[in-house]
Amino acid sequence: MDARQIVIRPVISEKSYEAVEQGRYSFEVHPKATKQHVRDAVEEIFKVTVIGVNTLNVKPKPKRRGLHRGHTRKWKKAVVELAPGDRIEFFSGN
Repeated sequence: MDARQIVIRPVISEKSYEAVEQGRYSFEVHPKATKQHVRDAVEEIFKVTVIGVNTLNVKPKPKRRGLHRGHTRKWKKAVVELAPGDRIEFFSGN
């Protein structure tokens, strides 16, 4: 797989912005991507050194709108820790 197919988009939330201060960045990744795939893709795309990768499958939540029931989609999330001194400029828009 290509690096752009593995890393789909950054996860933008209050919790992820707090983790940026500690050098941890969150991304939505391909459901079949392994930790090594994510590590290689982030290093290739952003030209940084990755020292740790944690992955988790986000489960769908039930949703309801009137009589119609459904759920949100399931997806895979990766939290990447960078070496001290490395930053991803995409997140530093403050």
